[in-house]
Amino acid sequence: MPEKKLIKINMKHFLARTGNIVALLSVCLFISVAGYSNEKKPAQEFYQITVYHFKTPDQEKGLDDYLQHALLPALHKLNMGKIGVFKPIANDTAADKLIYVFMSLKSFDQVLSLPGQVDKDADFNTAGASYLNAAYNNPPYVRMESIVLKAFPMAPQMQMPNLSGPHSEHVYELRSYESPTEKMHINKVKMFNEGGEVPLFKRLGFNAIFYAAVVSGSHMPNLMYMTSFDNMASREEHWKAFSADAEWKKLLAMPEYQHNVSRNETILCHAADYSDL
Repeated sequence: MPEKKLIKINMKHFLARTGNIVALLSVCLFISVAGYSNEKKPAQEFYQITVYHFKTPDQEKGLDDYLQHALLPALHKLNMGKIGVFKPIANDTAADKLIYVFMSLKSFDQVLSLPGQVDKDADFNTAGASYLNAAYNNPPYVRMESIVLKAFPMAPQMQMPNLSGPHSEHVYELRSYESPTEKMHINKVKMFNEGGEVPLFKRLGFNAIFYAAVVSGSHMPNLMYMTSFDNMASREEHWKAFSADAEWKKLLAMPEYQHNVSRNETILCHAADYSDL
């Protein structure tokens, strides 16, 4: 009789302990799953592309001096990260010559707050005096424009290019895809994200710096992205592989993604010597 009682007691303790272990494991599993499901995805950055239009060598020299010695150092002081400065390869023969300045922003609010922060920098005002105090009849550019963009969900953060070979040979390809309507623009953005264009570019090694939808600019509705290559020959090889890719051909033929681009502009650039990208 006492022996049977001992067995019952031990069994009760065993079940109690086992139940506690199971409960503990269940809690741990719940916490693990909850933590996984609530894991924060990287926030989608905003970008700003400032486009300077100029005509003369003196204007180009003045812009380079301002950007290299005044604006970029001031932005670096504000921890704005890597700034890209790009010049179209076609500038040599173009009547409307361009310089693109690309930067990433943590929020849309920085579009408004950043100029005021830069203006407070004494070094910026000293180094940029010639640009900032230019006479009305000797302006540093013909005009300037600003494009504000929001990064795609599938590419929420700017990426540094991984290039080799001489810096002077690196090619940066800025593409702009305008759509006939807002709805078709949303469709084209979906094609890049859910449709799989972004992963396709990554698989084929296009070294993309950013993909984003234009929030404010002179050409809308629109999306833009920039890829990069070691040299022009590498650029041609990559696009040849892209055109022949079976996944791209399948995506391109899908009925739901037809007629979502009305104008495609491609701008091939070299980076300025002082560019961070």
